[in-house]
Amino acid sequence: MRILLFANGVAKDGTMVRRALEKAGSAHILCADGGALNALKFGLAPQTIIGDLDSLGAEQVEGFLAAGAEILRFPMEKDETDLELALQWSVDNGASAIVILGALGGRFDQTLANVYLLALPDLQDIQIEVVDGEQHIRLLRPGAYMVEGRSGDTVSLIPLGGKAGGITSSGLKYRLRDESLAFGPARGISNVMLCDSASLEFGSGSLLVIHTRGRA
Repeated sequence: MRILLFANGVAKDGTMVRRALEKAGSAHILCADGGALNALKFGLAPQTIIGDLDSLGAEQVEGFLAAGAEILRFPMEKDETDLELALQWSVDNGASAIVILGALGGRFDQTLANVYLLALPDLQDIQIEVVDGEQHIRLLRPGAYMVEGRSGDTVSLIPLGGKAGGITSSGLKYRLRDESLAFGPARGISNVMLCDSASLEFGSGSLLVIHTRGRA
């Protein structure tokens, strides 16, 4: 099952968002609490809404129920954020791919926590992406990957949780040749695509790959 997951952050429109929506097909529309309003912003009807519902009014909840949405209400005092609950629901329901919209912007603490959620062990076998305006974000584990875009696009490589090693890239202005990126220094920021695709492979650690359309 493919899932379009709307979080309750600032949902910016843009090239990467439109590309994700066009590819969504019959994806299940899952919303983390107030993310249901973000789904409506893009003309999509929530199918499942999960969370403590503190960002939705009673009339809005009733309206979503009347439209056929499944509402899964949780207590306000809980260990997980609403987005984490939505991701766990996705895992439990056999998701093969998840695209998250509205995960960035607003509160910095929540933005940072939302990005860190990509590292949840239960998600390691699921294709998961965050799209926001002109940005496309993936957390990659060791392997070989392609970045599809346009010449002049910006690509940043940021290790998460520790050093990423054995990194080799091609199609980028500043190439890496079996090198490492350390957690902390900003060496991997603001690389530039030289053509419409770039390749990347690495052997250890994890890498956030942030692809921004055009020169960031």
